[in-house]
Amino acid sequence: MILLAGFASACGSSSNPNPGSGQHLTGNSNVTIAVSSTANDALSQFDLTIQSLTLTSQSGNTVIVLSGQWPAEFIHVNGAIEPITTVTLPQGIYTSATAVIGAANFTCVTVQPPNSPVAPGYLTESTFSYGHTPNANVTVNLPSPITITGADMALLLNLQVSQSASYPSTCYEVGIGPYAITPTFNLTAATLSAQPTSPANGKISELEGAVTAVGTTGNSFTLSSSEPETFSVGSDNNTVYQGISGFSALRVGMLVDMDGAIQPDGSILASRIASYDPPALNVMIGPLLQLPGSAPHFYSFPLDQQGQTYNTQSQSMGVYSYSGSTLFQISGQLSNLRSLPFVASFDPSHMVTGQNVAIFSQQITDYYGGQYTAATTMTLMPQTINGTVVASSSSGSFTDYTVSLASYDLFPTLAAQPGENNSLANPSQVEVYVDADTELLNMQGLVSGSTLRFYGLVFNDNGTLRMDCARVNDGVTDSTQPNSPARRKTGQQRRFVYRGSNGMIQAITSVTRSQ
Repeated sequence: MILLAGFASACGSSSNPNPGSGQHLTGNSNVTIAVSSTANDALSQFDLTIQSLTLTSQSGNTVIVLSGQWPAEFIHVNGAIEPITTVTLPQGIYTSATAVIGAANFTCVTVQPPNSPVAPGYLTESTFSYGHTPNANVTVNLPSPITITGADMALLLNLQVSQSASYPSTCYEVGIGPYAITPTFNLTAATLSAQPTSPANGKISELEGAVTAVGTTGNSFTLSSSEPETFSVGSDNNTVYQGISGFSALRVGMLVDMDGAIQPDGSILASRIASYDPPALNVMIGPLLQLPGSAPHFYSFPLDQQGQTYNTQSQSMGVYSYSGSTLFQISGQLSNLRSLPFVASFDPSHMVTGQNVAIFSQQITDYYGGQYTAATTMTLMPQTINGTVVASSSSGSFTDYTVSLASYDLFPTLAAQPGENNSLANPSQVEVYVDADTELLNMQGLVSGSTLRFYGLVFNDNGTLRMDCARVNDGVTDSTQPNSPARRKTGQQRRFVYRGSNGMIQAITSVTRSQ
């Protein structure tokens, strides 16, 4: 029996050069606000609701950049960017910033050691939350003064995840373990490029959402994400379509995955639009957590979930089944799969816990009724891993970097579960393949001993993890999070998932404790 417990409730960029003392800044600029994060693999989710963001100029004047409610999930933008809105700001030089954060929560996943007093050997998922984050806990750093100038630009709000959460080193304790949420951001300026080459100058990758409106003239539509945020999207003759014939095939309600570039007015020009399951009404994107070898069903973590039929009770359950009619496919974001020095496969015999998968369905089934949600399509999606290079070698047109993962990474953590499908020979090691198309955004050398973040598709190649890498960023030092005194904590909502000896998930219960 497996116990799943717990639900306790960058990219680099550069500031615009400061103008010379003789330059007089007047007028306003269109400024797109985008969120990002810098994280290792210790946390699986980090949600914050931004209630305000304020800039203070060198002369002491304050400007409100954001106000209201701006919810954002930061782990899925680790090393990437996602715009949230475009505002008009007065030009000037700004030297400090403050933010107000409302509700906040983060999640870690672990497997209890055999000698644990609570659920030894069982999978544990713990979410720690605040109903409201004390202002004293929030820090916004400006690595250098920000100059608002020109017709348009962007501000990147990057969450430093390791500095923003502290919790029990075991991830889960009896009662309510001490923890703290201390959101720490780096705020930098970025110049938008007409043809961006990285997130630092406006390149967007893997933006997920549902089409809410399609223009009657031209090639534009409106996309809504699960946060929720609304994006105005345009396309042109260079836009690549995957899973659909073209722009004319887009319809309201269609779930799409896209890449593109932020435009001066804050809209997005799509370079790629994919619909992996055009008729689907629901999608859940997140890592696979359980794959019982004796049954065609699985449990996954709902990092991003949206659709027409899911409800509060069913949301976050992530209990699915697949069958002979389920379509298995691979994200079209990377176009070099056929040139890889291994066969890139994703199907029931190559799935493994820890992989990031988009699961599509026609209807979410309430698991409290004992039924699994039937997956119509399962698509392997890119993900970010943080690890240390231990060796490298040439492999055709690729360089193969052997990367060692921390013990709390999901691959080695989840591999400790008994009875899992498709076991790994070495779950703490990934072979990362880098070619001429990989975005190298790292300042630290791509050499043995360097800790880096790698973004791409992770495959299970007959028990060996291999990544087709699209982007490399500087890494985050791996460390176990220390205990920290709790401040104004709400508590922990714990979810228990019981799996019987036959591998079938038997029951799900939740318990909430507050303090």
